Amino acid sequence: MASSLKNLSKYNPEDIPDSSEINIGIVVSDWNEEITHALYEGCFETLTKHGVKEENIHTVQVPGSFELPSGAKLLASSEKVDAVICLGCVIKGETPHNEYINQAVATGLTTLSVMSGKPFIFGLLTPNTMEQAKDRAGGKHGNKGVEAAVTALRMVHLKKDLQSSPKGIGFSS
Repeated sequence: MASSLKNLSKYNPEDIPDSSEINIGIVVSDWNEEITHALYEGCFETLTKHGVKEENIHTVQVPGSFELPSGAKLLASSEKVDAVICLGCVIKGETPHNEYINQAVATGLTTLSVMSGKPFIFGLLTPNTMEQAKDRAGGKHGNKGVEAAVTALRMVHLKKDLQSSPKGIGFSS
């Protein structure tokens, strides 16, 4: 659903189980820091709201959004994390650079997730204008940082639930 039709920050908090034993990595791009730091604030607040301890949130900053997958891999290799949230913002400009960067980040994070079996969350804004970015970083469409945090927690709990359930006939891991 287009974010113009939905506030990204609206979800049912009761759908998120206690997360006090979860470790989360967050990688934040310095580029467009007004936006990315607002995303980070929404993300961090949401994680702690659901019980993630501040000392279990490991944050690193990278120069730009293109570096998010590399930063995520480095963070996941150096800290014991259950998921890594990547936050960035690439605003469309006069050249198609945004398409290359956005695709590279999406592919990189997907590859990391599939290869590691650990959630790497795509919290990259891909707006056409700064106004659209602000609308999605705490403005009229909510905060995609909140959405990224909720996604990470849901995916970590899904993994834990599937690992603890008895194996049946069919696919196995």
